Amino acid sequence: MVADYQTRLFTVEEYEAMGRAGIFAPEERVELLDGEILTMAPIGPAHCGIVSRLTHLFVTKFGSRAVVRIQFPVVLGKFSEPQPDIALTYPRDDFYSARHPREDDVFALIEVAESSLRYDRGKKLKLYARQGIGDYWIVDIPNWCVIVNRQPHEFGYADEQTFCPGQTVAFASFPADPMHVDELLGNR
Repeated sequence: MVADYQTRLFTVEEYEAMGRAGIFAPEERVELLDGEILTMAPIGPAHCGIVSRLTHLFVTKFGSRAVVRIQFPVVLGKFSEPQPDIALTYPRDDFYSARHPREDDVFALIEVAESSLRYDRGKKLKLYARQGIGDYWIVDIPNWCVIVNRQPHEFGYADEQTFCPGQTVAFASFPADPMHVDELLGNR
């Protein structure tokens, strides 16, 4: 007799309970995607520099119109709690101290991809689209560009555009605030 084995998926609630119980080492970088606990790639200097640059730019540009969250959890449905590099969320008086933001709280999610480009354009892109994230940007370090995904549907995004140095781009929620790609990427 052959036994069928199934993968045991974790809920956000179970995942958070594991974190509180100390199952993950303090320095361990993990996130929950589609019920699976995945390790995250180490962060290199270029990645850190761009996240810092974007943080400064977005806080300065959007001020009190958005909360800029850096590598903090976002709850996307019952089985996912990713930690995007940057989440632009609706302002709240408590700055999300009572709960993590959910998909309805998000203006945009941004991933900075150095070694994680395939993952960010694959599994994460599909998850973000399924959960209705309307503006998903990937800062593609190897190709030195910004990939903007919009119009989410069940299998991905209907609209994907790549912006290179010399061009401008704006978040769908803030169309009157365009930014130069050079501003986003800095110098190589």
